[in-house]
Amino acid sequence: MATFTRIAVAQTMNQTGLVPLFYHHDIQIAKQVVKACYDGGARLLEFTARGDFAHEVFGQLSLYVREELPEMILGVGSITDAASASLYMSLGANFIVTPVLREDIAVVCNRRKVLWSPGCGSLTEIAKAEELGCEIVKLFPGSMYGPEFVKAIKGPQPWTSIMPTGGVSPTQENLEAWFAAGVMCVGMGSKLIHKKENGEFNLIKIKSTIQNMLKIIKELKT
Repeated sequence: MATFTRIAVAQTMNQTGLVPLFYHHDIQIAKQVVKACYDGGARLLEFTARGDFAHEVFGQLSLYVREELPEMILGVGSITDAASASLYMSLGANFIVTPVLREDIAVVCNRRKVLWSPGCGSLTEIAKAEELGCEIVKLFPGSMYGPEFVKAIKGPQPWTSIMPTGGVSPTQENLEAWFAAGVMCVGMGSKLIHKKENGEFNLIKIKSTIQNMLKIIKELKT
C-alpha cells in the first residue's frame, strides 16, 4: 500500500513542480535511473508501466525505493483500468496517472485515498474529473494544447490544478511559459531521461538536468 498520503503527494507536486516519467524492463537499470533522479533532487517519479510484466519490475523498484530512497514518492502511469490501478497500489504505488478519464479508476483510488491524475483534454473532462475527487489534472498530450489552453482553463476555474505531460522541455523559456500560464507542476520523460549515443542512460546528465530544472522552477514559483 501507499506510504505517502494523497495530501502529501499533492503538496510535493506543488512544492517541487516536477514529475519525471520513466520505464525500463531491467530492474537494475531502473534503480540506477531512479537514483539519478533522486540525487538530482526529484522527489516524485512516475513509472510508466507500458511493458510486459511491468508490475514485476515495479514491485522490486518499490521495495528498493522504500529502503534506499525514503523521500522518493513513487507512482505509476499509463494505467487504463481499475484492476491495474489496484494491482499497482497493492505493490506500493503512491499515485496513479492515467492517459484518459476513467471513473472506475477514480473509485478504486479514492477508496484507498491514493492520489490519481487523469489525462484530460477539455474543460468538460476536467470538471468531471474534479467532481470525481481529482486534485491534479493531467493535461495530455500537452503538446497539443500548450500554455494558452491552461490560461483559458484557469479563467473560469482558477481552482484547477494542472500538470502538463508532453510538450514540456527543460529550458527556461518553455518552463516559464507553462508556469506563467498557471500549471502546478510538469511531467517530463524522454527530454529529461537522457541517453548516450550508445543507448545507455546518461545518469550524470539526468541528475544535472533535474538540478537545473528544479532551480528554474523554484525561481518561477517565488
